[in-house]
Amino acid sequence: MKGLILAAPSSGAGKTTVTLALLRMLARNGVQVRGAKSGPDYIDPKFHEAACHQPCLNLDAWAMSPERIATLATSAPAELLLIEGAMGLFDGAPPEGRGAVADLARQLDLPVILIVDAGRMAQSVAPLVAGFAGFDPRVRVAGVILNRVGSPRHARMLRAALAPLGLPVLGTLPRRTDLALPSRHLGLVQAAETAELEHFLENAADALAEGAPGDQPFDLATTLALANPLAEPALPPQTPPPAQHIAVAQDQAFAFAYPHMLTGWRAAGATVTFFSALADDPVPACDLVFLPGGYPELHAGRIAANARFLTSLRRHAETAPVYGECGGYMVLGDGLTDAEGTRHAMAGLLRLETSFQQRKLHLGYRRLSAGAGPMTGDWAGHEFHYATTLRAEGEALFTARDAEGTHLPPMGLRHGRVSGSFAHLIERR
Repeated sequence: MKGLILAAPSSGAGKTTVTLALLRMLARNGVQVRGAKSGPDYIDPKFHEAACHQPCLNLDAWAMSPERIATLATSAPAELLLIEGAMGLFDGAPPEGRGAVADLARQLDLPVILIVDAGRMAQSVAPLVAGFAGFDPRVRVAGVILNRVGSPRHARMLRAALAPLGLPVLGTLPRRTDLALPSRHLGLVQAAETAELEHFLENAADALAEGAPGDQPFDLATTLALANPLAEPALPPQTPPPAQHIAVAQDQAFAFAYPHMLTGWRAAGATVTFFSALADDPVPACDLVFLPGGYPELHAGRIAANARFLTSLRRHAETAPVYGECGGYMVLGDGLTDAEGTRHAMAGLLRLETSFQQRKLHLGYRRLSAGAGPMTGDWAGHEFHYATTLRAEGEALFTARDAEGTHLPPMGLRHGRVSGSFAHLIERR
């Protein structure tokens, strides 16, 4: 298997659109390609899967060891792994930028294709690309894709400016309003909720393949030739499951479960069963119920009305553990107030009241430690939500520090067999 990394100088350059277009174009040309996303992201991987019909994974250079990353990168058969970066190429956690996509380039020894938003520049594209290409000799910028190119003349100016650098301009994407996906407060709308997604993917792939008006078609042959082989890991690390049989809520309200966690539990011998809280499924017989994060605030009224789900969840908690992350944690509480100010009664298993009426961003990597509950031990995780905690009473679940090691207030709650927090766990440390 070979690999390539798609990165950019900053957020907003169009990485996701270009990645999806390239994944679909490669798949249409018979290349067995799969996508990966750098860092903690639940939304983009589902779009990757829709684009190339192959499972996508997260590769997190802050939370995961190099050995774990190498194992995941080669975990499924494919000809090519296409990794979409997050933020800018060298942007990571404070203070030194650890976890940046540049770390993946170094660890996996993969070349970087730099996606540049050229919409508001011409000759200045050259010093920008030259700066990124020369910044770190261990991070090899091997080619460029120019996004939001406005005209044939614009394309000629950009290519002429870049020619002395000796880096191939692999393709150009035109400046078009239809080459953008809808978003909400946590990023893109989920793939399953995106109207006419298939049309968008085909449209984006056509636009990238054809190039900007008056410009050259995308250079697929050179792009494939740039890919580097991925080294096979010597010893795959194990992922101990928190229980033997785990029931996982999975629907549009509970969509944020990391695939590497679920597949790791299965590989270690656990049984993983899915059910839908939105469909009012009862909790299956199991040793542990896991309510992942998602968008319960968008479906709070429906969840509150689903008596079969809530009753079975409460009954399960009488004899076996229940664990919730972020959105799942809020559903385990007494009540959730939506953005319009309406309070919805939740499961009532934790003394917790949360609200989206007054939003506040909580964002960052977390170093976590739990002495009890199904997720005992030390973990790397992240927090990303806008919910406000109105009331939280009881024993905390995790001690917490941020990416710089600064101690934070304890996170989450634990009551009897029920526990949860706003943290999304990524990897056991």
